[in-house]
Amino acid sequence: MEEAVRDDVTAQRERLMEGLRVYGGHYTELSRRFAAWLGLHSTDAVAVLQIAAAEERGTPLSPARLSERISLSTGATTALLNRLEAAGHITRTREHSDRRVISLRSGAHIQERADEFFGPLAHRLDATMSHYPPDLLTQFESFMADLNSTMDAHLAEPMKPGQ
Repeated sequence: MEEAVRDDVTAQRERLMEGLRVYGGHYTELSRRFAAWLGLHSTDAVAVLQIAAAEERGTPLSPARLSERISLSTGATTALLNRLEAAGHITRTREHSDRRVISLRSGAHIQERADEFFGPLAHRLDATMSHYPPDLLTQFESFMADLNSTMDAHLAEPMKPGQ
């Protein structure tokens, strides 16, 4: 009996991981479509989204932090930021008391375009989540935080040869 319960839990965990992989694939496809819609390379669009999202949270990214988030070298990130700034998609500001610190801000039109593109999906996702009780959503928030912490820890480890 105990082995059957363990098998059920293992199968449930596998289904959850598969669901997360599918969601990740959907997110990647949505990012690709957003990039095409804006006429940008997918890496550029992902960078713009990261910059805008950080701004919305009230914690603008520095070029170094963006580089970490999108897994680009500092040189490649500089080239990307130069392209985005020349196109008017982002600005670099020195708003910190330490004037050496650069903050990245999205252009005014970026948030508007992102809202236009992602707004319908945001409404659908909100409607879907509204079917679940707040206590279950709270558990899911904890679950996602734990998964993200685990992923962050794994990604922080140096890669071993052959990985």
